[in-house]
Amino acid sequence: MGGLKLPNLTILVVASALALYSIEAADVTVGGNTGWTNALPNASFYSDWASTLSFTTNDTLVFNFVAGGHDVAILSTKADYDNCSVDSAIQTISTSPARVPLNRTGAFYFACAFPGHCNGGQKLTVNVTSSSGGSPPSGSPTTPPSGENSATSLAATLSLLLATVAVNLMF
Repeated sequence: MGGLKLPNLTILVVASALALYSIEAADVTVGGNTGWTNALPNASFYSDWASTLSFTTNDTLVFNFVAGGHDVAILSTKADYDNCSVDSAIQTISTSPARVPLNRTGAFYFACAFPGHCNGGQKLTVNVTSSSGGSPPSGSPTTPPSGENSATSLAATLSLLLATVAVNLMF
């Protein structure tokens, strides 16, 4: 193994594993540059936005909003989502940015609990699939939209750099 010592190899393996883990999990900013707001171009804005992305377990939704003017209510049922019934929310987060981990597969429902905001379109549903490989659902972009996930690009670059260093140290 040339001049590569066991402690250096251990650090390299751990760093590579951490970089690969971060590739699987993504922070996704809800609404992109628009953020979480009720000043929307149309009532289907968040549905349209979500339909262009794939969401997998371990991703985290990041809701950026003006504190005191919006919040994020996590709803338990599609009926609550459809009817904007925020009174029975599982949790309401009023501090921005609200970070919500997508820790299971299936549908997640969100709405702003401020009066009139949900009915005006400030609500979101995402369907989460397993992060264990497989191909993304049809219609999913092959690259994240700009500004959506720079952490994934950084992790991929770091992983490639670490692999290059490892190869160079071995020879």
